[in-house]
Amino acid sequence: MGKRIRVQRRGRGSPTFVASTHKRIAPVRYPHLPKAAQEDILEGKIVGILHEPGRGSPIASVRLETSETYYTVIPEGIHEGQSIQIGAKAQVSIGNVLPLSSIPAGTMICNIELSPNDGGKLSRSSGSYATVVAHTPEGTMLKLPSGKTRYVNDLCRATIGVISGAGRLEKPFLKAGAKRYWMRAKGHLYPRTRGVAMIAAVHPYGSGRRGARKVTTVSRRAPPGKKVGLIAARSTGKRKRRRR
Repeated sequence: MGKRIRVQRRGRGSPTFVASTHKRIAPVRYPHLPKAAQEDILEGKIVGILHEPGRGSPIASVRLETSETYYTVIPEGIHEGQSIQIGAKAQVSIGNVLPLSSIPAGTMICNIELSPNDGGKLSRSSGSYATVVAHTPEGTMLKLPSGKTRYVNDLCRATIGVISGAGRLEKPFLKAGAKRYWMRAKGHLYPRTRGVAMIAAVHPYGSGRRGARKVTTVSRRAPPGKKVGLIAARSTGKRKRRRR
């Protein structure tokens, strides 16, 4: 009788697989403002730049003139003590938050809302940004970091600039211990052992014998003891280039 596989142990919710969320500072989202405040200008000041475990880019604590404080990811070029503006009439400069309808085409933006007042969903990782392509009757066309284009509601807000921390992944970890603590902050197990390197009693793919292997595609409704490999894959292998 073998031990439970990684998928089964993860489902139990033990501390090994749980991220240390109690060390995080606060949710990173735009403040919920009334319609009148969004159409005008609201002044704010960056009172601190902080690091949050598990997040690649630093976050800023912003205090508004209404004495409300919120936390947001910051673009490159922002410093502590800087004043920022929020609203449709704000200047198009780095760090300011504007609705997409007020941002000219060709501007690089980050921390974009998908629906009005959802707090920001797109382009929040370090070094990422989207580009405003055009304003259309369907909404604002954006070019996302993946290269795809998407229409977003004109009332959605975004921050001018590129998220700070670009090039973070270019620096090697050098030691396995540094990689382990980085993965631990995210709740990931490291190092990760391949299933084929295990014995047959421990993993469905495990065995020292070479030859015919099990099919790596499994059903989405498979039990945790067999749900390993390619979950509900439509196709496997390298994609073939279609001839036109």
